[in-house]
Amino acid sequence: MNKTELTKAVAEKTGLTQTQATGVVDAVFETVAGSLRKGEQVTIAGFGSFVAKTRAAREGRNPSTGLTIAIPARTSAAFKPASALKDL
Repeated sequence: MNKTELTKAVAEKTGLTQTQATGVVDAVFETVAGSLRKGEQVTIAGFGSFVAKTRAAREGRNPSTGLTIAIPARTSAAFKPASALKDL
């Protein structure tokens, strides 16, 4: 399912227009992304948790040349499904 299909499903289930449903879906995604940017965890009961994880800086190798390169620290989003979602 992609974003367009999700928007259509939300519109059908809620009785909203396609444009309104798009606004709702966009608002949810923006809110989750904004919270993760602040380093906050977003937990949706029965669905799961979105967490901002920080990866430490490390050294890696360029596979084509074999040279060691520095990989900088970075933060990425992670999702941990709730047990109710896992059971499905």
